[in-house]
Amino acid sequence: MSLVVVGSIAFDAVQTPFGQRERMLGGSAVHFSLAASFFTDVRVVGPVGDDFGDEEYGVLHGRGVNTDDIEHVAGGQTFFWRGHYEYDLNVAHTDDTQLNVFGEFQPKLSGQSKETDTLFLANIQPDLQREVREQCSAQLVGLDSMNLWIETARDSLLQTIQGVDLVFLNDAEIRMLMREPNLVRAARGLMDHGPHTIVAKQGEYGAALFTRDSFFALPAYPLESVNDPTGAGDTFAGGFLGYLDGQGADAAAEPHVLRRAMVYGATLASFNVEEFGTERVRRLTRDEIDERFEEFRAMTTLETAARS
Repeated sequence: MSLVVVGSIAFDAVQTPFGQRERMLGGSAVHFSLAASFFTDVRVVGPVGDDFGDEEYGVLHGRGVNTDDIEHVAGGQTFFWRGHYEYDLNVAHTDDTQLNVFGEFQPKLSGQSKETDTLFLANIQPDLQREVREQCSAQLVGLDSMNLWIETARDSLLQTIQGVDLVFLNDAEIRMLMREPNLVRAARGLMDHGPHTIVAKQGEYGAALFTRDSFFALPAYPLESVNDPTGAGDTFAGGFLGYLDGQGADAAAEPHVLRRAMVYGATLASFNVEEFGTERVRRLTRDEIDERFEEFRAMTTLETAARS
């Protein structure tokens, strides 16, 4: 199986109450691809400038991510974001955004990428997401977005959503998009626009999964140390879609597979927030993931282990 992600590749400067980094590898496509690479073959599509070098490529190559479709813009600079968090780590405060080469991004997909099995349209302008979707023959397509596009390009976003299978949004964004204060009704309404699965990301409270026939809610994995939530949502989506892609073309139609995908997504996200940027995920092992997955399973079951 194969998975393509189209989105931002960035350098982030982040400060939280627990530390800071002045220039670390980030961007939606990076966080997503690193997480998904534990389950399937991943290709990443996005633009970088001259400041993106061997060290950054090495992080992706170290996880086996194919970077052939990364566009190097000569003379340009890579997308840069600076932000900070207060003790409420659910809210990121943007201090500086420099789009640089990302501002003129026109996704260019190779033949291999156009023939991918699974496609993830990370948070970019909805018209661009739709153009990418129309180029690909992917059987399973996921999409992420943000409040900016809901506010400025709602009609375009809804049109793009008609062509995807899964939507990943924060719970507040789902309500905002559908102009409905109740999350359940908002998710049901969003499915009427085309997608068969809605994932509502809820930060430290976990995530909720809506399909036409089922509902599943999952708490966040309890952590004693959380340093930086940057990229957690994309890491969650990477674990989720990476696992689905690795299970085969019809996996997304199976409720129990979707629930396992939720747990794997939440498991990857829990590792992401333990350290800054990609620091924890880049040295993560599949054994560590599977061990925490089993801990998650034990924590969320209604049945307790039988006493001997």
